[in-house]
Amino acid sequence: MLAGPAAAQQAAAPKVSVVQAVIKPIKDTATFIGRGEAIDKADIMTRVNGYLEEVLVADGAEVKKGDVLFRIERSAFEAVLESRRAELAQAEANLELASLDLARKQKLFERGSVPEADRDTASANEQVAEARVRAAAAAIRQAELDLSYTEIHAPFSGRVGRVEVSIGDVVSPGGAALVNIVREAPVYVSFSLNEKQFVEILQNLDSQGIDRSDTEAAPEVFVVLPNGAELKEKGRIAFAGNRVDPATGAVTVRAQFQNDHRLILDGAFLTVGLQSQEAVDRIIISQSAIQRDQQGPFVLVVDDQNQVAQRYIVTGDVQGTGIIVLDGLTNGETVVVEGLQKIRPGVEVDPVLAGQAGE
Repeated sequence: MLAGPAAAQQAAAPKVSVVQAVIKPIKDTATFIGRGEAIDKADIMTRVNGYLEEVLVADGAEVKKGDVLFRIERSAFEAVLESRRAELAQAEANLELASLDLARKQKLFERGSVPEADRDTASANEQVAEARVRAAAAAIRQAELDLSYTEIHAPFSGRVGRVEVSIGDVVSPGGAALVNIVREAPVYVSFSLNEKQFVEILQNLDSQGIDRSDTEAAPEVFVVLPNGAELKEKGRIAFAGNRVDPATGAVTVRAQFQNDHRLILDGAFLTVGLQSQEAVDRIIISQSAIQRDQQGPFVLVVDDQNQVAQRYIVTGDVQGTGIIVLDGLTNGETVVVEGLQKIRPGVEVDPVLAGQAGE
């Protein structure tokens, strides 16, 4: 058999691209399923019965606190108010007469011209007249309130939903909502921690000497939107429950986001990530180095003699193009990232250093 160039090529060690497992400072993260919650949301109802005269808001419109959204016909309420004012004037006139009558009866009683019973009756009549004046004044205040309720204002700034009524509808307090309004920014995102996670966070804050009530020092919170994109804006924990839910064994936590771009919607399901304040040294490698079989994820490592060995690992969170390795590798070990299909454990290779993970 001839020993030529072909035989020499077969004997040559295959070239593979490798990277080193490196230690990098990484902020630990944990992910949960969360839900967007508006800080303020309300169904706008009428407080009086009436004919809807104007609709001053469009579906989905942005409104400011105090903006007039609807107007109910005022004429009936203005008529009631005028009637109540007339009743007050009448009550005041009756009170004046009752006071004059009491003054006369008092003088006559002092002279002995009328019995005490007449003086007492005049006094009672004056008190009744005073009560009627107060009742008439209260009726005016109620009529003024009812008249003011013919204009329906936005209780806070936000965005309205679909307008459910039209001009000409007769609306009433017991009827359906006219429209709903939601404050979109800032917004809450609520999620739950199990008891172990919650206690670990508290212990971590205590170990760093951080005041638990200092929201600025609390772990950062990030969210992944329903389309898979991570929101650039970070949130802060605004509230943590004071009890464990016996049904779920979890503690409710609420984070607040400024939501400047209105990407977090009320009721939306989101992936929530909790990130520690302090970075921890972690081993990280390129994701392209990882293979899997029935036993789990593994990598092929190259030793000092350029021999390939299989190593099962425990992985953590993804970091860019890299992934954290929690167990199975040590700092500085060489891991194959390209040419995996050409090699197997035990063979000798010709390693070529590639870019590092996460770069």
